[in-house]
Amino acid sequence: MNNMKILFFSLITYGLVQTFLSDTVFAQGDNTQIPFTIVIHGGAGTITKESMTAEKEEAYRAKLTEALNAGYAILESGGSSIDAITLAITIMEDSPLFNAGKGAVFTSEGKNELDASIMEGKSRMAGAVAGITNIKNPILAAKAVMEKSQHVLLTGKGAEIFAEQHGLEVVDPEYFYTERRYKSLERAKQMENEEGSFIINNHTDSKFGTVGALALDKYGNLAAGTSTGGMTNKKYGRVGDSPVIGAGTFADNNSCAVSATGHGEYFIRYVVSYDVAARMIYLNETVKQAAETVVNSKLKEVGGSGGVIALDNDGNIAMPFNTSGMYRGFKKQGKKAKVYIYKD
Repeated sequence: MNNMKILFFSLITYGLVQTFLSDTVFAQGDNTQIPFTIVIHGGAGTITKESMTAEKEEAYRAKLTEALNAGYAILESGGSSIDAITLAITIMEDSPLFNAGKGAVFTSEGKNELDASIMEGKSRMAGAVAGITNIKNPILAAKAVMEKSQHVLLTGKGAEIFAEQHGLEVVDPEYFYTERRYKSLERAKQMENEEGSFIINNHTDSKFGTVGALALDKYGNLAAGTSTGGMTNKKYGRVGDSPVIGAGTFADNNSCAVSATGHGEYFIRYVVSYDVAARMIYLNETVKQAAETVVNSKLKEVGGSGGVIALDNDGNIAMPFNTSGMYRGFKKQGKKAKVYIYKD
């Protein structure tokens, strides 16, 4: 009997020691069981190889790769998923290639009105801004709303004042001017005058250049973020899906993180980002099944164009789109960055 007692207590002690060691390793950020990953997109739309010069394609691939590697470096060093996606998105916001930040499209009044949102999967805290005109990096403003306010969404002048009070870089609205985007506005206005009706410009990717990023860090935490300039020639203070939690952005450690790009009105009405997560939770679908169904069945059937990137809590990725192309890429633990543009 004494031998049995000794064996019993030895087993319990061994188990407690192993648990302690496991928890200690995890706390130190050395847990190799979490496949830390970053996924990004730079917008979906009419993007074909025929319409792309070799120089332009290389520029997109280089900038997407730069954003991926920068965000991945944070994850690799034990940083958070929130910090990883924030850095990746600011890199894309600072580039005139995308319809976000520096490359934002113009409203019908000839202004650049920027939207962004961010969400963390552990607590489901979120922050967003809409209709801002002088904050260099809208994703940083969204992050500040999440971390430094009691609110989720701030708009217009109030969002700008809040961002400035919290030390974010303020720029002259002229900073966002690019010749390429202004010509897109001129084309849209010309079509509007000729047809006598309100026209949203459908020229190549002019409304689909939204950027977004997702990450899963070493601690198993998901995060999602999205930033955009909206639609060329938009009117009436229009706000799309990008700053709307559950439509353009969503993250929950129990399911997945999602960032969307496309015709925002459809993504709002069909609550696209949350729908992907909900299908995983309530229908037990994989992240790929859920994202494919939402984008290529539900959205497509009602005329909604665009795509999403999705990342689950096991590091599985989905990047479906129902347009001719979507700037996208990912980098998994210990792997090289992979970047795609067309349906390949």
